[in-house]
Amino acid sequence: MKIAVLSTNPELYSTRRLVEAIKQKGHQAVVIDHVKCFVMIEGGKPSIVYKGKTITGIDAVIPRIGTSVNAFGCAVVRQFELMKVFTTVKSQAILRSRDKLRSMQVLAKSGVGIPKTVFAKNPAQVTELIHHVGGPPVIIKLLEGTQGVGVVLAETIKAAKSTIEAFYGLRANFLIQEYIAESKGADIRAFVIGNKVVAAMKRQGADGDFRSNLHRGGEGFRIELSPEEEHTAIAAAKALGVKIAGVDLLQSARGPLVMEVNSSPGLRGIEEISGIDVASLIVAYIEDKIVTDEGDTVGV
Repeated sequence: MKIAVLSTNPELYSTRRLVEAIKQKGHQAVVIDHVKCFVMIEGGKPSIVYKGKTITGIDAVIPRIGTSVNAFGCAVVRQFELMKVFTTVKSQAILRSRDKLRSMQVLAKSGVGIPKTVFAKNPAQVTELIHHVGGPPVIIKLLEGTQGVGVVLAETIKAAKSTIEAFYGLRANFLIQEYIAESKGADIRAFVIGNKVVAAMKRQGADGDFRSNLHRGGEGFRIELSPEEEHTAIAAAKALGVKIAGVDLLQSARGPLVMEVNSSPGLRGIEEISGIDVASLIVAYIEDKIVTDEGDTVGV
């Protein structure tokens, strides 16, 4: 097979590992910078042009779409879908998972445990909003934030009001969530492929930082998930239609709670900490599904 990795940088760890895994399994690998593509929209003849040539002969694509080019990247993925090319993650699933508010709504509808979350547009409602998620401390998240950027812990009502009013002043969209104290600044990243958790790690925030992202100095440890945690991770990925996902969980007194489902999860942390060759498992998933694509049945 000829498998394309959609990535703006062929030197990124995740891109390199996927290319290595594709070649090791005897397939042809190609890296396509989706930002440099343009889509040809013509009745009955969908196509993509890259570096002056029409793309042909691709059997499958692995999207690695950054948040900064989310809309355009998903348009390219959608074009591959129209060209009947297998994609490991559907364009609609990427858009659904990247929209923090929409993803929380879908997860809640599916019965997946999530932190109490509120979304509002009226600054006069600040005190009421804080009350509805259990009072301070609260987590305030920008809808467009990623890798821990745009996430604030407000420990008092005064601090929460100041942060919320500042975000309102910037006309930024944000969520307010309850703070799960028992998680103690740690979360779990479960890597889901298809209907199985293939690797997992626990991430602990750096001293004084409630955010556990490895990009922000957090530490990672290998962990064995409980049956409930594994079930929750799989259910969350399925609810959003994301076939290959990094599901972030908090351990709470009322069971595992989903913070986010990442449709383009990085491979470095999970591979180095778990010792599992996740890249090869992704290629094996493509080999298994290339003929019988399950499709994306989520319509929300």
